[in-house]
Amino acid sequence: MKANKPAKSTNILILGLGGVGYYLAKRLVHEGYAITVIEQDNKLLRHADGNIDARLIKGNAMSIECWREADAEKMDYLISVTNNDAVNMMSCLIGDRFGIQRKIARIRSTEFGNKDSFLSADDLKIDLIIHPEELVAQEIFRLVKLRAGNDIITVAKGQIQAMATRIHEESPLAYRKLKDISQEYNDFPFRIVAIARGITTLIPSGEDELLPKDQAFFMAGNKDLSLLMGLTGVEQQNRHRVMIIGGGLVGGRLAELLDKSVEVRLIEKNEPVAQDLSHALKNSEVLHGDGSDSDVLISAGLMEMDTFITATGENETNIMSCVLAKHLMTSQNNGNNNKKNNKQSKCIALVNKEDYMVLAATMGSDLALNKKILAGNKILKFIRRGELLSVAHLHGFDAEMVEIVAAKDSPITRKPLSRLGSYYNGKIMVGGIHRDGEWQVAVGDTHIQNNERVIVVCMSRNLKDVQKLFLA
Repeated sequence: MKANKPAKSTNILILGLGGVGYYLAKRLVHEGYAITVIEQDNKLLRHADGNIDARLIKGNAMSIECWREADAEKMDYLISVTNNDAVNMMSCLIGDRFGIQRKIARIRSTEFGNKDSFLSADDLKIDLIIHPEELVAQEIFRLVKLRAGNDIITVAKGQIQAMATRIHEESPLAYRKLKDISQEYNDFPFRIVAIARGITTLIPSGEDELLPKDQAFFMAGNKDLSLLMGLTGVEQQNRHRVMIIGGGLVGGRLAELLDKSVEVRLIEKNEPVAQDLSHALKNSEVLHGDGSDSDVLISAGLMEMDTFITATGENETNIMSCVLAKHLMTSQNNGNNNKKNNKQSKCIALVNKEDYMVLAATMGSDLALNKKILAGNKILKFIRRGELLSVAHLHGFDAEMVEIVAAKDSPITRKPLSRLGSYYNGKIMVGGIHRDGEWQVAVGDTHIQNNERVIVVCMSRNLKDVQKLFLA
């Protein structure tokens, strides 16, 4: 398997500087792509002008003159992420006429772009369609159906598992340095590859210490996952009862996905919306009430729930409702002397502001998800095809998990991991390596060879450094 060099001359035209557009522009500029943006909102342009080294054009996405000013005929990718579905679809048709080879559009409506739709993706000349709300609903559905609602990412064709879990005060890992943990618990290979603490994400070294309330990401072989879950105190069980706060596009769709297999109770503050949902969701129990009110939560049966999900359109409501629910459920468990009846209830929050992500994951949410990050990462994965084998965002962490091949004579192949240099400390960690036909957990004296497949965890802003290390 051969690694390709980054496409340094790749030109990308982005339409719209809202949440997804700004996130993508910032990430792609940092990775060395040539970015041009068309946006008509002066406020968004001023903000971007001071933060992104991109060519910014003030104008309407439907103005052909703006397209010509942007040199659309020279673009390799079009990313249309305005807040208007019709504009995004029409833009891909325009982009096709300009000869842009790869076109990506954000479309909230699920009536377009599917194979059986009146207008398919081929009809609209779209190579990748992004449904942000659907992405979030599907991701939460995956997490809830997974073991105990913990975030478990499968990489390396299922041979490596990465799991996020909270460190509690009574955990045997609390107040321990990572190097001491690895020496004492050496029955199977595992590695702690990222830590969310307060509002910051750490790519730790052996000298770093795990503290209570930390959210830690562990990596281990698939065969050792049950041992890792036992070590960290994570229960392997299916979730049966779920409470969702907010019946908007995400909450309503999530209830629809879940209620065929688990018991779902949805609380919606808007009475007409609640009534509509009660008719549409035949297998869910829909209640009208304020999900940020403790009395409402308790009367709705919070204490019986295994997973609590906040999916309103308000960041603060989602975060604080999770904090409240976690406090109420923890208080009940602390007052329950029968440990067998204590449940490991999970809280998942939809957080639309990036700056709140790590904070939400450490305050009360076991997981924090962001629509624009999910949408942006799907687009980034599409663009990076051939450069990186795969990229997975670690939910609630400002970090990525990357599967990549070490190119011949690339810098990573020149010395063991322990001698990479202080520049990479706290930025990049090699977690696993494919050698002798199997995946192994990498350690300090591991020396990566040409064309070996590797799993790397890095800060989101350091993906470019990963490419420099591994691509010749």
